[in-house]
Amino acid sequence: MNKFWSTLLAGAAGGLVTFGAMHWTQRDTQSKGVEQEPKVISRPVRFEEGSGGMAFDFTRAAERSMPAVVHIKASESQQTAIERYKRTNPFHFFFGDSFFFEDEIRPRSGTGSGVIYTSDGYILTNNHVIEFADEYTVTLHDGREFKARLVGADASTDMAVLKIDATNLPAIEIGNSDAVRVGEWVLAVGNPFDLTSTVTAGIVSAKSRDINIIRRGAPIESFIQTDAAVNPGNSGGALVDVQGRLVGINTAIASPTGTFAGYSFAIPVNLARRIADDLIKYGKYRRPYLGVDIAPMDNQIANYLGIPFVQGVWVRNLDPKGSAARSGVRPNDVITKVNNRPISSVPELQEIIARSKAGETITLTIVREGREKTLNVQLLSRGD
Repeated sequence: MNKFWSTLLAGAAGGLVTFGAMHWTQRDTQSKGVEQEPKVISRPVRFEEGSGGMAFDFTRAAERSMPAVVHIKASESQQTAIERYKRTNPFHFFFGDSFFFEDEIRPRSGTGSGVIYTSDGYILTNNHVIEFADEYTVTLHDGREFKARLVGADASTDMAVLKIDATNLPAIEIGNSDAVRVGEWVLAVGNPFDLTSTVTAGIVSAKSRDINIIRRGAPIESFIQTDAAVNPGNSGGALVDVQGRLVGINTAIASPTGTFAGYSFAIPVNLARRIADDLIKYGKYRRPYLGVDIAPMDNQIANYLGIPFVQGVWVRNLDPKGSAARSGVRPNDVITKVNNRPISSVPELQEIIARSKAGETITLTIVREGREKTLNVQLLSRGD
């Protein structure tokens, strides 16, 4: 019995000692300002431009580019609609004007977008936005409306220029499409479905794309591909970088339904600008003519030529009156560079030549029978 009480008293004393130690330890800890359960502080991550990331804020780019993007309404006059009917309706050929009533013919109309190129009223757009029409109304971002006239258009590149009588317009800042990189953020600014001043964002998915959408003339397709949403009405609008600088003219979408389904395509501004300057100065695009029938280089062609594979384009044939043939280019040559810029695809070569001027001399680097050679080529226009 005495042993039981001794054990119980010893346990109680030990508990009191432990409790007292914990109490004094807690008091000592609190007196030093140390919290028992530290708070977790969440702080927003801030990205600095040029440090591997960037803030997802496109407001500055939108504010700089939106005032330079316009809404275009293109329409046929009644007389133009009648002339179109006469040309396209087979019954008119047999029955003449007595077969129809002029009041029953409805002029066509459509809408699209444009970009203010100069402060005195020159506006860039797509040829397919305006080609059917002879009356044009341009609505600015601030709501002002102007009648416009067609300065010039080029079906082979799907470019056109309109002119309105106005001054001190907010012309867009021109960027450099050569400097645009795959993976870079871009904005599409335009008027899809007549929803004016709409901005969408995406990245550059690819460059120098040929999608075989231009069916007239000898087409030049070297599009910037993006996943920024573009829909009917965006055509002719601006593709801008994150500084709001123009890098392309939105032109087409890849879609089974006619609306955006993942990819859109823009004419690079370096090409668009070259064409626009000719349209403004001459009323037409004075296109340089290399005169080559070309195909992308691959292993099969390299084996056929008996040379190691090189990146470039294969010259299958030449027009004897073209610039290339006159300067010494031969069939089965492989063009690898233009002015020391490497070439890896047909659209890339077409774009570089299209951006050059008739009369200009360029340098072609070719591989002939396995050996590299340099040729100076003076570019002729198609009419020369």
